[in-house]
Amino acid sequence: MRVLVTGSEGYIGSLLGPYLAEQGHETVGVDTGYYSAAQLYDAAASVTTRRKDIRLLAEDDFADVDAVVHMAELSNDPLSFLSPQVTYDINHHGSLHVAAKAKAAGVRRFVYTSSCSVYGAAATEIVDEDSPLRPQTAYARCKQLVERDVASMADDGFSPTFLRNATAYGASPRLRFDVVLNNLCGLAWTTKEIRMESDGTPWRPLVHVLDICKAVASTLDAPVKRVHNEVLNVGDSRSNYQIREIAEIVAGVFPDCDVTVGGRSPDARSYRVSFAKIQSVLPGFTTEWNAEGGARQLLDVFSQVGLDEEGFRSRRYTRLKQIEYLLGSGQIDESFFWADSPHAPVQAPGRPA
Repeated sequence: MRVLVTGSEGYIGSLLGPYLAEQGHETVGVDTGYYSAAQLYDAAASVTTRRKDIRLLAEDDFADVDAVVHMAELSNDPLSFLSPQVTYDINHHGSLHVAAKAKAAGVRRFVYTSSCSVYGAAATEIVDEDSPLRPQTAYARCKQLVERDVASMADDGFSPTFLRNATAYGASPRLRFDVVLNNLCGLAWTTKEIRMESDGTPWRPLVHVLDICKAVASTLDAPVKRVHNEVLNVGDSRSNYQIREIAEIVAGVFPDCDVTVGGRSPDARSYRVSFAKIQSVLPGFTTEWNAEGGARQLLDVFSQVGLDEEGFRSRRYTRLKQIEYLLGSGQIDESFFWADSPHAPVQAPGRPA
């Protein structure tokens, strides 16, 4: 199968492209290059990647492609606060543009990496794919809108699947320190102390980046009718953790690390997630990692690369800091297009936000 991965140079994408290639897929990538400097260590392999903004992709860019795995969006809540308008332009309308062009080009399968953040401030103790969605941020709201609008495009020739990933963690050549477990590991390694500003009671589901890769591959390998227009939470029910529990796990792995807990946070996001459906729909899928294993993996990586506090806190591994740098230095314009390249903003089909 010929697979096009958008965001192929990102945190997950830099692992996913080679992973799919190892599974026998002919894999190519598209990436705008915002985070090309975020190379913590050399990747073992890479895939051919075209440098292009997803909002400018044309039907020809999907020629001879059997499946698209779409990940290229502005990632995480703090970055969406920087410019909600641009977040909607890229994450909602840009994603619909990708889906529309892929469908027009005859692409059969479309895998969209959504997020468990759509559950937001969960109204029930444990949520599943049929639970009400309560997104709390522009980032999460866009995930909900893309799921809704791309699902309406499904037909006999275009089969989308929506993978709601738990919060990712684990080593990657293009590591991120703005996700919870990775951030706590960075603090533990560079400062020997994890100071929590909140009481750490909110719940978060976690999933290792390699388990996300495995879920994508399992989706592509499944019969179309099994995954057609399905929504699947990606993770493991045993990997729902309170944030203070994650901190304690990390402190138990990194030597001489202390944990202090703060007061109650105004952040209302808290959700525990059921992952029973993915094991039913994709019988061959099981996760192979847990939080302790991911922390030990990062400890090994930090030791090998000699990570210091300056590197940990640098813009290279934090999405918001890097975008602020690109804006401040004039390398991207206010719409987040590269300033030195011609462009025409694209309005994707679909219902307005």
